[in-house]
Amino acid sequence: MGNRDLFDIASKVLPGGVNSPVRAFKAVGGDPLVLVRGEGPKVWDADGREYIDFLASWGPLILGHAHPKVLEAVREALDRGLSFGLTNPYEVEIAKLVVEGVPSVDMVRFVNSGTEATMSAVRLARGVTGRRYVLKFEGCYHGHYDSLLVSAGSGVATFGIPGTPGIPEEIASMTLVVPFNNEEAVKEAFSRYGEDIACVIVEPVAGNMGVVTPKEGFLGFLREITREYGSLLIFDEVITCFRVSFGGAQELYGLDPDITCMGKIVGGGLPVGAYGGRSDIMTRVAPEGPVYQAGTLSGNPVAMAAGMATLKVLKEEQPYGLLDSRTEDLARGVSEILSERGVPHTVNRVGSMMTVFFTDVEVVDFETAKTSNTDTFSRFFRSLLRKGVLIPPSQFEAWFVSTAHTDQVIEEALHRIEEAVRDL
Repeated sequence: MGNRDLFDIASKVLPGGVNSPVRAFKAVGGDPLVLVRGEGPKVWDADGREYIDFLASWGPLILGHAHPKVLEAVREALDRGLSFGLTNPYEVEIAKLVVEGVPSVDMVRFVNSGTEATMSAVRLARGVTGRRYVLKFEGCYHGHYDSLLVSAGSGVATFGIPGTPGIPEEIASMTLVVPFNNEEAVKEAFSRYGEDIACVIVEPVAGNMGVVTPKEGFLGFLREITREYGSLLIFDEVITCFRVSFGGAQELYGLDPDITCMGKIVGGGLPVGAYGGRSDIMTRVAPEGPVYQAGTLSGNPVAMAAGMATLKVLKEEQPYGLLDSRTEDLARGVSEILSERGVPHTVNRVGSMMTVFFTDVEVVDFETAKTSNTDTFSRFFRSLLRKGVLIPPSQFEAWFVSTAHTDQVIEEALHRIEEAVRDL
């Protein structure tokens, strides 16, 4: 069966035909894809069409699809059993890799998704501080946890869905929202509520309103003001950890948050999240401490094996310089193609993640991100798809480059993108 037949069936048994909203292509139009295979930098849909893939499963596949070492580790784990419900060697070994690699993390707890990681981190911050308020930034997405699905980016921004349907006002009111990169707004929030702010949670490089970089000194300011008021600083590095450098954005910018949330790459393509931090904080988590969090499948051996193999390759090969240069080639090439056609745009990039915004203003926060012409993006997306290039079906997401995207693949992608823009 092809894409349309499969999606017709899916629409009868899954809400919207999908298990995550942006997969439905509502923001960009056209028929959603049903992908059946991935290898290296490419994927194939149920109609047999091939695409150069810059979606990368929304970020986890930094080594590309079906990397041999990851597959080998998964097969080995499968032969030993799918799940035990007790500690297994894989989770011990990957925990050592995370603690050695992420500067601020002394101990780590594995969960099953990025949402679980941020939810648990916020609960831990409240438990440690005895405070109630969470301060987050407009357009930053931290999963679909009630306290954090307020003025979020990503799918919420794409569909214009209010941040709080189904969430009691009492819960939403415990979240303070200020603009990203705005120090004065943060100062004002702390001046009014500082003694009761448990934590500040931030994507150090925003990836869910599109890629938006922190202004110089902004993250350092957050580190200082949280220490001043006795609040905890949580870096949501679900996207950026092991992506922008092995140690994440905190290594890139030389800062130590109190708690770090991880996901995507740490699972190597399987469902994994994690949160970690200093020993004095993490020992407050059950069974060491009173802050409860548990999960039947947390530390699943097959998922741990995939993540462990991915992190080992990244640690040994340290491909970050190469990823950076290839992503820069892609970003510069796309910008040149759009400029030649007179299409207003801005390209934001950090390491191997980038976003093309269809606006001529500098994108520094959610308000400026929303100036992007989403109609132009939708036409751009569909034209790329026809030429065999897959990017996220949302203006407010990041493109991802993997180690499988060789110079030749980038060159071919730019050729296809040029043809797509010519057809716009």
